[in-house]
Amino acid sequence: MSDRSSDAVSSATASVIHNNKAGAAPGGEPALSTPPGLPSSSKRIGAILGRSWVIRSITLLVGVFLWWLVTSLQLVRPLFLPSPGAVWNAFVEANTDHNIAPGIDRMVRGAQNYYLWEHLIASLQRIGIGVGAAIVFGIALGLLMSTVRQISIVIEPYLNYLRALPPLGYIGILIVWFGIGDTSKNWLLFLAAFPPIAVATISGVRGIKEDQINAALSLGASRWQSVFHVIVPSALPEVLTGIRIAVAFAWTTVVAAELSNGIPGIGGLAYLSGTELQTPLTIACIIVIGVTAVALDGALKLTERLLVPWRGHV
Repeated sequence: MSDRSSDAVSSATASVIHNNKAGAAPGGEPALSTPPGLPSSSKRIGAILGRSWVIRSITLLVGVFLWWLVTSLQLVRPLFLPSPGAVWNAFVEANTDHNIAPGIDRMVRGAQNYYLWEHLIASLQRIGIGVGAAIVFGIALGLLMSTVRQISIVIEPYLNYLRALPPLGYIGILIVWFGIGDTSKNWLLFLAAFPPIAVATISGVRGIKEDQINAALSLGASRWQSVFHVIVPSALPEVLTGIRIAVAFAWTTVVAAELSNGIPGIGGLAYLSGTELQTPLTIACIIVIGVTAVALDGALKLTERLLVPWRGHV
């Protein structure tokens, strides 16, 4: 090799070393290095969630502002869309003792002689009874149908039929059978929540690999031990998803359940105030129903993370 070629090679090598030291790639482009002080993955997730909450808050404020603007400019009659202030006043009156009318000293308790939070508690109690019974019987039936083929053949058509029926389709017959008291309402909520839980349980159990069950049996586990230690934990994520769907479906049915003799009840109050043209109170009830639904779903998601922490990480 000539001296000129040797000098060229030495110059190229020195250039590469200089670029690497300076943080550049051999091709002259900057090297892909991690800058110091980069936040960890948990900090990044926290920052993203923080920004999401900020965006949602701004969106909510913009929506309320547009609502206020429309009502302030009287683009819509207050009977159809009251102002945010009117809805807030109706919410406050529904939770306090107040004069029955301006200039009259007679005091009334909340709305329909119950505070609004008492209406909400009454509806939540009905949801608790109906959905609680649906969880017990839905999981039990789902386990039986997914493990005993004969039971599945007999019951599955009726389960699918019940799942296809809208709740308003049988509210009338439930009132005939059980009256207009809480019994018919609890039954309606049970029938609304039962099919999703049963179907989710069946799907969860049938999705388990036979090798898992056979491995437990080969290690000496009994049939019942394999159910409680293999089948139930494996199907639990699907079951919890079914419960979330069932609670949401039952909560949307609460107004239908409380159409007749639904006081106290948040759905009954929303329906009755609407028929009496108390639009601010109706919208206040709708907002409470929506916020409660979001809170229930958030509680169920938290429960799911506690009971099945491995979901999404396997």
